[in-house]
Parts: sequence; C-alpha cells; structure tokens
Amino acid sequence: MRTDPAPPRPDAAAWQALRALPEWARELGFADAGFATLALDEDLAHLQRWLDEGLHGGMDWMRRDPALRAEPARLRPGTLSVISARMAYPIDAALAQQVLGDATRAYISRYALGRDYHRVLRARLLRLARRIEQAIGPFGYRVLADSAPALEKAMARNAGLGWIGKHTLLIQREAGSWFFLGEIYSDLPLPAQDASAAKNLCGSCSACLDICPTQAIIAPYRLDAARCISYLTIEHHGAIPEALRAAMGNRIFGCDDCQLVCPWNRYAQKSGEADFMARHRLDRAGLLELFAWDEAEWLRRTEGMALRRAGYARWLRNLAIALGNAPPSDAVRAALQARLHSDDEVLREHLLWALQRQGAA
Repeated sequence: MRTDPAPPRPDAAAWQALRALPEWARELGFADAGFATLALDEDLAHLQRWLDEGLHGGMDWMRRDPALRAEPARLRPGTLSVISARMAYPIDAALAQQVLGDATRAYISRYALGRDYHRVLRARLLRLARRIEQAIGPFGYRVLADSAPALEKAMARNAGLGWIGKHTLLIQREAGSWFFLGEIYSDLPLPAQDASAAKNLCGSCSACLDICPTQAIIAPYRLDAARCISYLTIEHHGAIPEALRAAMGNRIFGCDDCQLVCPWNRYAQKSGEADFMARHRLDRAGLLELFAWDEAEWLRRTEGMALRRAGYARWLRNLAIALGNAPPSDAVRAALQARLHSDDEVLREHLLWALQRQGAA
C-alpha cells in the first residue's frame, strides 16, 4: 500500500503511455485490464436491498459498513480511480461434468484446485502497479484481490470488462466467466473507460436459475446466500440445513453449476496459468480418498490453497454429506462409522445423517 503525498499529475506523454495498460496486464498473465469509473450508487443500493432482505445468510460482517464498498476513497484515502483487471483460470468443462456425474468422486469448485488466487493476483497487481510507475512516475495506490470490502464486479463492469449476469457473476462476451478479478486503487484521475463491452447480453436466458441445485438464485440478479452451495460449504459454520443436503450431491467445496451451464462460457479463454493447475488430482479425487486424510495430511496437502478457508472440520462435514449422497456401499458405511468417535457435535450429526442415507442401522 502506498500513501505518499499526491505527486504531480502525469504529462500528456504519460497519459499516452497508459493506453498500453491492457498490454502490460497481459504480459503479467492477466486477460485484460481497464480504468473503472466510481459511479457505484445504484450498485450500493442493490447491495443494501440484498442485505435488508436478509439474503446474506450468516455473513453479518457484510452489514458493518456497506458504504466502504461504494466509496473507494475510504479504503485508500485519495483514491480517484480504480484499475480493474481479470485473470482467467483453467477449466476443463467436460471433466467437471464427468465428476459431477460420478457420485463417488468429490467436486471442488474449479477456482480452488490450485494455488490460492488471492496470493497470485495480489503479487501480479503489485507488479502491474510498478510497471505503471515505470511509465508515468510514482503514484499512490493500493492493490486488492478480494481482500477488502469492494464492489469488484461493478467496478469491472465500469471498466468495460463485462456485465453482471443473472447468476451475479461477471461475464465477458468473448471470455465467459471463468476468471478472477483484482483492483488497483489509485490517486490518478484516469479517463473513463469505454464500457460498451459491459452491455448486458443475458437476454431471456434462465439457464443459471434453472440449473442451481438448491434454487439459490431466487430471481435474476438475486442470490439467496443461505441456499447457495458455495456459501454453505465454505462460509457457513455449524450444521447445514437437512433440507438442502441431498441437493448438494458430491459438491464439497463450492459449486460451478451456474457457470458450467452458461452459454457464454462456450467462448471461455484457455488458461495455462501454472499456479492455478489442479494439485493432488483434486479435480477428480474420490470421496473416500479425501475422507481418509487426517488433519496433518489435510494441512500438508492444502498448504497455500483456498481450500484452507473451510477448515478441516467443515471439510469433513462437507465430505460426510457427499458420502451420504453416494451409492450405498460397505466401504462408505465403514468410513463414516470410523469417525463417529469425533468430539465435534456438528460432524457427528452429519455422519449419522449420512449413515441413515446409506441404510445403516
């Protein structure tokens, strides 16, 4: 984070140099980048309605100061503009569908199979900021990679990087939605970006609403977090509502159904980013294999990964649900019973539910 006194404004030559921003971004592994305007009033109003309707589930921290998201200068004093960038991650849609169709395997959201994206994006954004400094001289900035309250999808839309789809994710006409977003908050009075690429092209399509296993997308652009599998498996502490467990299938960390079915992802760009490649064959691992990991092995194998966010107890809780939804077998029942000695009451509840689903006495 840089908080130096405001430097002299860049001259005309420097402004001309900034036209190369997308090229610099691509050299660092980003798919695109642009300048975002800070016109976020409508987005803040949408967020406030969502909070008022209680659709944020147990994420009470989102209520604390929602205005922080719409006033970037409160996150970094002196902010006049935001540079928004997107970085694609690898996705094999055919393999993803194959794993979802095999109830003996564990489905992990494709974004979480490799290195934690927060670390990757932050490092690349810092390098991009330094590349800008080389061209125009020092300026004040702060980089964000889902690391502070920010309306990142709205800013990416304002930067012309895509539109916000009915599933509430950003979509780009020529790249789909399989990408991460990051920002550089700056004290540069950057010119407004041509946001023509942000035109909403969802049209009458309702594929994402129809496919959602738990019907969490209750209306276009309205997500009920308390029903969302991503929220339930990653953010939610305690027991998962029993009425939603069967619909979770074999999804143990996140859910990609709304993206897999989105027709715009036919144009998703291939990513060769090594940091995001699947580790430990987690893109196709078996449920029993993962359920057998003790905490030491789980910590070793998930080091530096977004999977750490769930914690070991929730990891087992999620796997117990998936095993309850798996085809009945002696091996599954034995694995579930072997963990009934756990002191974790929430885990035991899910183990017993799974055993009942497996037909065990």
